Amino acid sequence: MSRILQTLEKRGSSLASGLGQRKRLSEFTLPRSFESALDSSSLWPLHPTRVEVLQINLGKRCNQTCKHCHVDAGPDRKEVMPRPVVEAVFRFLERTRVPTLDITGGAPELHPDFREMVVRASDLGAHVMHRCNLTAVLLPNYADIPALLARHRVEVVASLPYFQGRETDAQRGDGVFDESIESLRRFNALGYGKGTGLTLNLVTNPVGTYLPPDQGSLETRWKAEMRRRYGIEFDRLFTITNIPISRFLEFLEERGKTHEYLTMLANAYNPAAAAGVMCRNTLSVGWDGRLYDCDFNQMLDLPIDASVPQTIADADLTLLEGREIAVGPHCFGCTAGAGSSCGGAVA
Repeated sequence: MSRILQTLEKRGSSLASGLGQRKRLSEFTLPRSFESALDSSSLWPLHPTRVEVLQINLGKRCNQTCKHCHVDAGPDRKEVMPRPVVEAVFRFLERTRVPTLDITGGAPELHPDFREMVVRASDLGAHVMHRCNLTAVLLPNYADIPALLARHRVEVVASLPYFQGRETDAQRGDGVFDESIESLRRFNALGYGKGTGLTLNLVTNPVGTYLPPDQGSLETRWKAEMRRRYGIEFDRLFTITNIPISRFLEFLEERGKTHEYLTMLANAYNPAAAAGVMCRNTLSVGWDGRLYDCDFNQMLDLPIDASVPQTIADADLTLLEGREIAVGPHCFGCTAGAGSSCGGAVA
């Protein structure tokens, strides 16, 4: 299978670093700052509600190199969560009993301890979510993973840009769509998306510089099309706005659209979406154990509040729930229109 491009890191791009991205975003004058938008909604400074989701990024290794990837993941990335950090994650889970473990990457199943993590988290009683690109589980060394997920009733959240091949392959690489359909059929065969309690959700994001359509209407259409075209069933469709960072920021820069896109997001600010942003109930853990307010802040190297412990090994849940959440212009992506989170639309 051919790939679309090399990672920003491999190409030595100035946007490969979080600091470089933050510097570029800060150079644009917007209708208002995100802080002032929050202030107008009586949400500034932004604080957590309660930490209900621990989202761990197992690394940047991936079998795909997608055009809009906010992680800048790919086959050439070497970052993988080391064993001491894995153990620190489970000490935190055992101590706090945060109800949901959300496992992401890269392609998280490429981590050598992925299977063990699924089993251990399930044994602790956590609801486990696996963010899946659909094609990694077709690789010979990982073909057993769908059955493992089914045994432990893991929720699968699978990325699929569109229900047709041309759009999907344009964003993810030649042949990815056909492989994704094959993978979805395997999940269906295990009972996923079939009303058995094995949850299969799909995630889609726009291929251009616009906000996602209404999530409910889009879900209805997708369900009909996926059933009619491919005989595939799934539970929910999540729409996610493209956040202007990493490879999507490069996409904007190449087209001279960064300022226009940021301005559109700022003008579409929705106070109801801002009240429900995912950073209020989610704690993000980087592959190296550092803590962040969300996965997007993690990719921007935007550190968590300096007044709280900075790593999962030292994490204190009470302190973390009292912290001030770090924000920037990219945050308008999560509050525009119906809002955007790892669980789809917010408002």
